[in-house]
Amino acid sequence: MTLDWLDILTTILGLIYIWLEYRAHIALWVVGIIMPALDIILYWQHGLYGDAGMACYYTLAAFYGLFIWKFKKTRKKKEPLPIIYMPRRQYLPAIVFFFVAWAAIYYVLITWTDSTVPVLDSFTNAMSFVGLWALARKYLEQWLFWMVVDIVCCVLYVQKGIPFKALLYGLYVVIAIAGYYKWKGMAKKVKSDQ
Repeated sequence: MTLDWLDILTTILGLIYIWLEYRAHIALWVVGIIMPALDIILYWQHGLYGDAGMACYYTLAAFYGLFIWKFKKTRKKKEPLPIIYMPRRQYLPAIVFFFVAWAAIYYVLITWTDSTVPVLDSFTNAMSFVGLWALARKYLEQWLFWMVVDIVCCVLYVQKGIPFKALLYGLYVVIAIAGYYKWKGMAKKVKSDQ
């Protein structure tokens, strides 16, 4: 029964998180510290070791995101970072990093765990590394990375018997689509103001 409540609690926190992300509100990072810390326990107990490791990364990365959003300012106006399109020069390094991370996480999972889903677990983890980095930099494309992660996680969590998380990630897909279009409008406004 404890696991059910943990599944429900982290799902509620996930809803709060995605709502704050959609609004581009800095408080998303505070929820982004608490929720994955609890997810570590949830995922570990369901044999999703890659996701448990990813939740450790999410917790630490949320501190980084909070720092960037709070203290990183634009050079010209000393204003908070705007929502922008990901610079083209970032695409190749992001793709290379994704494939290297996917392979490394897959290797760890098949070598040191009894994971039954190492390909998908490592895939979502590697894509999440890129997604969190893009979110911290306020790149519009972060929503595209999350759409892919959310679809795969939804299927994975159904298979692993974590129903509330599966529903949450299904909802994340819908919100990621809406968030993409909202942030796209914001990024266009930033581009036209430059």
